[in-house]
Amino acid sequence: MSSATNSLTLIRPDDWHLHLRDAAVLAAVVGDSARQFARAIIMPNLKPPVVSTALAAAYRDRIMAALAGAGVPEGAFTPLMTLYLTDNTEPAEIIRAAQSGFVHGVKLYPAGATTNSDAGVTDLLGRCAKVLEAMEKQGMPLLVHGEVTDPSIDLFDREAVFIDRVMIPLRRSYPNLKVVFEHLTTKNGVDYVRDAEGPVGATITAHHLLYNRNAIFQGGIRPHWYCLPVLKRETHRVALLEAATSGNARYFLGTDSAPHPRGLKEHACGCAGCYTALHAMELYATAFDSVGKLDALEGFASRNGPAFYGLPLNQGTITLQRSAYKIPEELPLGDSTVVPLAAGESLGWSLQED
Repeated sequence: MSSATNSLTLIRPDDWHLHLRDAAVLAAVVGDSARQFARAIIMPNLKPPVVSTALAAAYRDRIMAALAGAGVPEGAFTPLMTLYLTDNTEPAEIIRAAQSGFVHGVKLYPAGATTNSDAGVTDLLGRCAKVLEAMEKQGMPLLVHGEVTDPSIDLFDREAVFIDRVMIPLRRSYPNLKVVFEHLTTKNGVDYVRDAEGPVGATITAHHLLYNRNAIFQGGIRPHWYCLPVLKRETHRVALLEAATSGNARYFLGTDSAPHPRGLKEHACGCAGCYTALHAMELYATAFDSVGKLDALEGFASRNGPAFYGLPLNQGTITLQRSAYKIPEELPLGDSTVVPLAAGESLGWSLQED
């Protein structure tokens, strides 16, 4: 497909890493994802976290109610639920989750790694061995936030160190465990996923494909570009873009869209997370178009994720048009507002509404 392509129709994509939050925030944001995606892996880091199949079922019900409230047709968007792994998760809970039909992964947050991760795991291989055995046996994917939280490790090196300290020993101990290395941010991560033995996949966000760490500091500190894992050097951004557009089925779309009220982002201790659900596919199309690889977008966005998770391809399609799209300055979010990534800027692609 040439860079002169003006219209792009894709199998309806999925988002394999999404934060919907809860209550009024959920109601405000769920329609943005449903407009573009047929399914999404829903992150479980609520307060309190979603640590059981019963809690996942209740959260799923709230999402379905929010979808109905947003006018999304029944069946148009399916939330794929996850459990939050803790030091106290039991193997029996993994079996219940696998049998539920609606839980599709278990999320590893190293304790303290990101938003609402205080209940996360303190020693994966030491405290969670029996649970990992159960997951391997049940075919339940482990979705990892791939950073160490050791304060002695530089923030920009924490993904690379995670590979050495956690991923390599994990794959050695559980070679058949399905693992998704979520929101890759480094060439180290790209190379590891490409070469790893066993069932390993990875999600890549649009913001890590489009921006390097300079974006956080242009003209001052710009908190709406702050996320975890943080944006990295240009060499890493280039490696991520090469991986996403390579056609390698191990890499697939995961927005990590994470809404926070404007006041909590523009704060003395601002929250980590970029809100991209509104314009996710426009951002991804912009990234792929920047290197003349629009023909690789359907594989990355629509095919690779279902293949890894063992789910069918979606039946519908979406169409992106080469036309200017102005990103809103802010959007309603409960009793506050949320600032989408690159607010006020224009993209060269727009999603066509049905």
